[in-house]
Amino acid sequence: MTTTIWGALLGALAGTGVLVVAARLREHGRTRMATRVLPYVRDLPRIGATPALAVATAAPVSVVSGVFGPPLRSAADAVERVLGGATSVRRRLDRAGLDKTVHDLRIEQVMWGLAAFAAAAVWSLVRAVSDPSSLVSSLLLCAAAFACGVLGRDHHLSSQVAARERRILQEFPTLAELLALAVAAGESPVAALDRVVRRSGGELSRELGRVLAAIRTGEPVAAAFDGLAARTGIALVARFAEGVAVAVERGTPLAEVLHAQAADVREAGRRGLIEAAARKEVFMMVPVVFLVLPVTILFAFWPGAVGIGFSTP
Repeated sequence: MTTTIWGALLGALAGTGVLVVAARLREHGRTRMATRVLPYVRDLPRIGATPALAVATAAPVSVVSGVFGPPLRSAADAVERVLGGATSVRRRLDRAGLDKTVHDLRIEQVMWGLAAFAAAAVWSLVRAVSDPSSLVSSLLLCAAAFACGVLGRDHHLSSQVAARERRILQEFPTLAELLALAVAAGESPVAALDRVVRRSGGELSRELGRVLAAIRTGEPVAAAFDGLAARTGIALVARFAEGVAVAVERGTPLAEVLHAQAADVREAGRRGLIEAAARKEVFMMVPVVFLVLPVTILFAFWPGAVGIGFSTP
């Protein structure tokens, strides 16, 4: 095939892609009939305001997912069948504080895998120019890159969970002390919780806001804190929620329980800091043993070795 034919094919392909994207964006920008009509129908519940009538959207809102939505959803279903573990993923999403479904995460995993696949494919094409016989190894490399991208998004989710739990542990002693002060001043547990949530921010404050919302919808205080203990992945926060639930049920002094919980978290943080310092001390010995010590020995013995060389006949 000549250069002219190749240019025509590539131009046709690029033009088709631009037309598909433009058509999809035009359709995506149109206002849905339900969005235009339902606000004026006061006798019917609005879509999205009621959880049972919420519009299900599996793919994230982006141009890529808008254009390639069905293939991405099919690939996400395939990843779900291969990897499984939807319950574990759902729990980690809750612990990470992400407002996503398991299917949304699977789509992101597919997109990460496709990005890694594209990078490996580009490198393979560059390599094929100099070594045309490396087709099989290039295909294996692209497949491995796709798998690494899929697993990399899962690992990133685990790192998000760990980072959020660290932030919660950092916020916990302060919020527990504020709750204890409010309760000791004579406020009820619900009023103290409302005061703390309104005057604080952060991950733990949002979790306490969910507890407060559950209490205001009629759920008992003990049951709401039991729910916090069930969905959190931090043992200290779970013990705090269980302690508050027991204190409310049995009438024990809540302020003392909160002070004790805050003290326990601070002590646990102090122990964790000491353990981290002990581990870092070992890593600090690596440059001393492998860099500073050999240089010191070289400076000590090099003049003697040079002198022996001069004195030897």
